[in-house]
Amino acid sequence: MSRANRHSEEGEMNSEYDIRGGVRGKYFERYQQGTNVVLLDSDVAAVFHDSESVNRALRMLIEVARGVRTDRQ
Repeated sequence: MSRANRHSEEGEMNSEYDIRGGVRGKYFERYQQGTNVVLLDSDVAAVFHDSESVNRALRMLIEVARGVRTDRQ
């Protein structure tokens, strides 16, 4: 049995993993708030460079789909 297998079977971490500088619960609050990550295809990302432009386009699409068009800047 190799040394790496022995460590994983015993539940121990290998010595090269140093987590002493870690902070417990650092992202807990942010995780609780939730997040939606969407991956854009490259052709779409070429047109929409930031989340603001994507959100604006999607809101316009929602309005069109609902049949309620309002002029927003």
